[in-house]
Amino acid sequence: MSNFQEPKKLTIGVAIITHSARYHLPRCLPPFLNSPLKPRVLVINSSSHDGTVETAKALGAETVVIPRHDFNHGGTREFARKYLGTDIVVMVTPDAYAAHDDLLELLVQPIIDGKSSIAYARQLPHEGADFFESFSRNFNYPEDSHLRSLDDAKKYGVYTFFCSNSCAAYLNSALDEIGGFESVLLGEDTVAVARLLHRGHQIAYVAEAKVHHSHRYTLIQEFRRSFDTGLARKEYRHLIAIGGKDSLRGVVYTKELCRYLWDNNRALIPYAALQTGVKWLGYQFGKYSVKAPLWFKRTLSSQDFYWA
Repeated sequence: MSNFQEPKKLTIGVAIITHSARYHLPRCLPPFLNSPLKPRVLVINSSSHDGTVETAKALGAETVVIPRHDFNHGGTREFARKYLGTDIVVMVTPDAYAAHDDLLELLVQPIIDGKSSIAYARQLPHEGADFFESFSRNFNYPEDSHLRSLDDAKKYGVYTFFCSNSCAAYLNSALDEIGGFESVLLGEDTVAVARLLHRGHQIAYVAEAKVHHSHRYTLIQEFRRSFDTGLARKEYRHLIAIGGKDSLRGVVYTKELCRYLWDNNRALIPYAALQTGVKWLGYQFGKYSVKAPLWFKRTLSSQDFYWA
């Protein structure tokens, strides 16, 4: 009698975290709903009234509504993964559109193969994106896939811990090891990756799995987002300290940006300098505001709901 046992098929859940996302769902949901992997697809909505929930149900997704004041980047995703209870959980934002039908299959393959406990997709700019949207995507999401572990910190620096929950997959049992996603202002993905890598796990960047995802921010929005990033990173700096200073990657980015503009579009250099200065200033304000009064952080933050 043969002792052969067919390998267990890992169950997959997809969590889309939404607020006023009705416009995005017809582009975001179908590649997951139609995947041959047959994932559970869950749309969590933080009490918007634009028809997001009705659209999600009509398309075939499960839905859960939470109060707006209960939303948290990490806490809401932690609720979603526990609600789904699948072997693999995929975190998605509704404005991330799959560039091909087999996005999910490609994204989760490194986890299924046992090569990593985290995998994230390559992000391409949306159609019509401006230069600055496109440049940041090309800088952070190269053409070639790779695996990273804590041993690669000298090579990649703070990028070792880079990940984006706009489209990322996790082995749920690995998240259980670290207590799941933490309730943080920003960067719940970075915190989770850092904790997992410190426990010996690996992260896969899957360049073949592509989504269109980019944002066009005003200078004020850039300042507020950078403020949140500086504040959040100061609080979990100990987790990513082995990768060196954030500023080192910022310097590399700025040099590549200036070099490209000097060779191709010098007219944009003044705005690039202004944008870079605004982002740096916001980051510095956030970095030194950990002990600042609540009203001050609420005033400068991009997330008023977090400080309610």
